[in-house]
Amino acid sequence: MEPVPDAERHGRVRELFPTYVAANISVLLLTMGASLVVFNSLNFWQVVVVAVIAAAVSFGMCGVLSVTGKWGGAPGLLLSRATFGVRGNYFPGMILWVARFGWETINAVTGAYALLTVMRLLFGIEAGKVLSGVTLLLFVAVTFFVSGMGRKVLNVCNKWATYVFGVFSVMVLAYLVVSMDWGEIFSQPAGSTAMMIAGVGTIAAGGISWVPSGPDFVRYFPHAIQGRKIVGATVSGAGLVMAPMVLMGAVMASRTPDLAKASDPVAFLGDVLPAWLAVPYLITAVVGMLLINSLSMYSAGFTAQTMGVKLPRPLAVSVNAVISLVGGLFMMLVATSFISQFITFLTLLAVSFSAWIGVYGIDMLRRYRRPVRYDTEALMDTSPRSRYWYKGGFCWQAMTAWAVALAVGLCLTKVEWFTGPLADTWPGKHGLGWAATIVIAAVLYAVLPAPRENGEPGGLAKDTEEPVRAVSK
Repeated sequence: MEPVPDAERHGRVRELFPTYVAANISVLLLTMGASLVVFNSLNFWQVVVVAVIAAAVSFGMCGVLSVTGKWGGAPGLLLSRATFGVRGNYFPGMILWVARFGWETINAVTGAYALLTVMRLLFGIEAGKVLSGVTLLLFVAVTFFVSGMGRKVLNVCNKWATYVFGVFSVMVLAYLVVSMDWGEIFSQPAGSTAMMIAGVGTIAAGGISWVPSGPDFVRYFPHAIQGRKIVGATVSGAGLVMAPMVLMGAVMASRTPDLAKASDPVAFLGDVLPAWLAVPYLITAVVGMLLINSLSMYSAGFTAQTMGVKLPRPLAVSVNAVISLVGGLFMMLVATSFISQFITFLTLLAVSFSAWIGVYGIDMLRRYRRPVRYDTEALMDTSPRSRYWYKGGFCWQAMTAWAVALAVGLCLTKVEWFTGPLADTWPGKHGLGWAATIVIAAVLYAVLPAPRENGEPGGLAKDTEEPVRAVSK
């Protein structure tokens, strides 16, 4: 997790495009698109609007905040020590770490179900508890192996996965164009505006969860790379896959009326697509979900280290792998409705990441005018001598804004097994708890007295441009 020295910064912007394409190669996006029709009662054109807005907003934030990785040459959760303080960073870091467990578990379960669907379509094998467990174990083990091989291997895998998945996605799209009853699809009545707004939050949650990880993939970039190019590659890579897949899922929903009660989020693809297309598409999607979890575990290793876990990154990643396996077994063998639990998870996921985003975003704005944005030596110093020790290891302004925003966001949230006391207000009814959390965290941190860093600069990272100004263009 150490900041990358200038001499080792050989990353290129074009690496980001396949990274964020791969980060969205998941059949869960099909499931999420179908949920907009099944749960939110949206029609085709409303789903188009929701998908485009969700991709632009979520990965737009991811791209902008990723620029800090270039400034400091460090992972996002290490850079946030400068925001929250050496000790204060443990609190948001812990919540983000736990949220990663959930996301990795969801992806692992979906990947295992995709493999089981392939076996059913090819060989007629029906999944039992033992086979489900073995399939999940295989998926998690391969994910762990790939994530431990580092950034360069992930970049190569992402590049080829982008090409292959793109070809099969075009084939699926062509099949849907030819085979679906478009008259019926276009005749569906429109849903309410409230459900559209809530749908944006549901789809955007996946992108929001990548925001703290954004700097991890930019920390190898030379200082001269412009911020707007980082944002452009992030949004275009994610949007190229995210919006079409959500839309395809919504179209497929017309043939899956029982999707809301399904325990398997992938099996419906075998009913919508012919076996000759469903099998290679699902195999490609499994590879994509492996890469998604590998990227997530890659960042999770850094998160664990910033939390004070004294382990090399591969061993720190193993903690995530074990938890994904245990949580996945519970979901596959005990839980009954995958879709409803998934929507609940997405809603809580968005709120938990949003408080960090609001505070970190304001801190970024304050730093961009400085000739030196981050003290790389101080980022690694966890003693009271650190520049980012503040008072007792805590930046109380950042911690206050984060805690208040998180509490209010949860109060505005309503999910299957939890209803906040403010859930019946306008933002609560429209599913805007995540957006309110970002705004509250940002405004509160902005109006509180600006924190003062301790000590004098030492070992400072240099930057040769004004990235936020470039981003604003």
